[in-house]
Amino acid sequence: MGVLSALISVMVLVLLAYVGVNRGGLNYLFGVTIPYAAVLIFFLGFIYRMVQWARSPVPFRIPTTCGQQKTLPWIKQDKLESPSDTISVLARMFLEVFFFRSLFRNTRAELREGKRLVYGSSKWLWMAGMAFHWCFLIIFIRHLRFFTMPIPAPLHMIEGMDGLLQIGVPRLYMTDLIFLAAVAFLFLRRVVIPQVRYISLPADYFPLFLILAIGTSGVLMRYFTKVDIAAVKDLTVGLATLHPHIPGVQIGSIFYIHLFLVSALFIYFPFSKLMHLGGVFLSPTRNLANNNRMVRHVNPWNYPVKVHTYEEYEDEFRAKMIKAHIPVEKE
Repeated sequence: MGVLSALISVMVLVLLAYVGVNRGGLNYLFGVTIPYAAVLIFFLGFIYRMVQWARSPVPFRIPTTCGQQKTLPWIKQDKLESPSDTISVLARMFLEVFFFRSLFRNTRAELREGKRLVYGSSKWLWMAGMAFHWCFLIIFIRHLRFFTMPIPAPLHMIEGMDGLLQIGVPRLYMTDLIFLAAVAFLFLRRVVIPQVRYISLPADYFPLFLILAIGTSGVLMRYFTKVDIAAVKDLTVGLATLHPHIPGVQIGSIFYIHLFLVSALFIYFPFSKLMHLGGVFLSPTRNLANNNRMVRHVNPWNYPVKVHTYEEYEDEFRAKMIKAHIPVEKE
């Protein structure tokens, strides 16, 4: 049911853009108004979520560790698994953000021959996750050529490397194929594996369908259903320079569908699980050093407690203690 509702939601978005442009003539709405609103909501929502997380109290050190922490000099510390200083924390975060290190160690468990529980390595999820995120980043950077005039030289270099295996015209980008394959794998994994399907919700399927629709519409637009690329550039440069206008020539409805789906992703992003993009940097289980044995961490909002020491206690009750034959330190 979650799959169906998410799929229907994305199909409705596609139909909205198609009908709105082709039947309603709402080119300005889908080409200018909604993209601007989406970008604004994205940045405001992103900043709001980050500020909320940054303001959340973290009174205790709760880093996730699975290695030997710093202790006696003759015991070797695992600096990445249990970092005790800032440099080790930065190294751990770097590997986590750029190479998904914790996901690389992901294992799977399954019952074999009835009652035998077997653990094994599960690297396919890590590979698909890496391929998806890196390709998404490269595709995003490649799209900057639509918003810049002239196009910076680094973008030409990225395009050249991405289209190294050129087959005909237009240039075939490797990231387009890998991206769609990775998203398809992540979706099939949720559908095929019973344990994953059981815990999956519409909020898990919707971004996959949305991103898959964005990638598919982009591939269709580039390789199959041609659009007026000069008009696209005219519109996108106008958006980037805050001089929006709709070109006089017909761009093609597939472009507006693609742009509307991207806008929907921007609007949906700050309120969804996709916010792990920013949340990973504020996760106290990752960005804190495990130095609880080296540094005394005091809860910052602990109120002052009046301490009644034993000396004060004995001074107060010494006479009664002596009378009851209770030993005292001072006579």
